[in-house]
Order: sequence, then structure tokens, then C-alpha cells
Amino acid sequence: METVQNRIPLLGEKMPDITIQTTHGVKNIPGDYAGKWIVLFSHPGDFTPVCTTEFVAFANRNEKFKELNAELIGLSIDQVFSHIKWVEWIQDNLKVNIPFPIIADDMGRVAEKLGMIHPGKGTNTVRAVFIMDPQGLIRLMIYYPQEIGRQVDEVLRALKALQYADANKVAMPENWPNNEILKDKVIIPPPKDMAGVEDRKQYEGPDWWFKYKSLN
Repeated sequence: METVQNRIPLLGEKMPDITIQTTHGVKNIPGDYAGKWIVLFSHPGDFTPVCTTEFVAFANRNEKFKELNAELIGLSIDQVFSHIKWVEWIQDNLKVNIPFPIIADDMGRVAEKLGMIHPGKGTNTVRAVFIMDPQGLIRLMIYYPQEIGRQVDEVLRALKALQYADANKVAMPENWPNNEILKDKVIIPPPKDMAGVEDRKQYEGPDWWFKYKSLN
């Protein structure tokens, strides 16, 4: 009988359904978040300095994620008791409330499904970020090593860019909306045929394959 290997999911694949214990009770993901975007992020372990700085940054931007119809969910291979105590420590010592749930993946089932465990790092999860759309499809993945903390504003920017791209059928330049060349303008996707070349002549840009416009 062939063994099914766990692997990193592909962009565009559906997030596998999971029912898991969190600091906010039992959750079904993505089922409990139907109609919302999900930002699921893993950290190597509770009570670690880099992870603590990341959780504070995510917590401080929680309302900005909610404004984009997105919910934050943390994860590590720790028991829920450890998560709760860590959340309390952050509240007591750093005066920051962690408003989002943290998955207690103490058996590693979720981390293995999503390719979050590095074979050279024991049972610790890597610093992964998964952004899922309201249909439960994985739209973006970012992986960091344990030694480097994430830039949470980049996660927020990427989420906003994905939503604008979907809504307007456009592509987003580097560091949108603060691109060095285009500023906050967006890119018209390349044409698929000659008729598309003619259609793109109405937009500004140096050539037919490089056209852009303002969303305002």
C-alpha cells in the first residue's frame, strides 16, 4: 500500500479541513471562518523572544486585519496550557492583549499537513504564513527560518494587494502601493492575443506588455 507523504500545499489548493483545540476553544478551519480571509501563522515555540516580538506586532495590527475581513490564527506545537500562560505573560509584562486564537498543535498533525516542520529543527515549526481566501483556497505562503522574525506589515500589505488584485483583475507591482516606478498604480495583465495588444494601447506605459493604470 502506497504511503501518502505530507508536503507543503500548493498555491490555489484548498486548505485541508482541520478541527483543533485553540486558546479560544475548539475551532474548525476553514469552516468556522466561511466568508472571511484567514492569516494562519506558525511560530517555533512559546516563551521565545523572537516569537514574542512577532505576536505583539500581529496583536497591534489585529484591527487592521479585521478591516480587511481577515482573521488571525497562530500555531505552534505546544499544549494549550502553554499558550494560555504565554498569552498571560505578554499581557502582564508587555501590556499587550493577544486577541486571536492560537492553535495547540501538540501532536503536530496540522504542522505536518502544511509542511511546517523542518527536518533539521526537531519538532519546532518554522515561521510560516498562509493566507487563505473566503473560499478556503491558499493564496500566499511565506516561510522564514527560526532565526529571522517576520515583517508583519508585509503580511498586511500582501493581503491588501491580493484583495485589490482580485477585485480589479490587475497585477500588483513590487511593494505596492509604494512602488519605486509606479507608486500606487497597478499593472494591466499581459495580453493573450493580438486583440489584447490593441486593447492595452489605451493605458499608459512604455510598451504594450508593460501597461498600468491608477485605481482612483
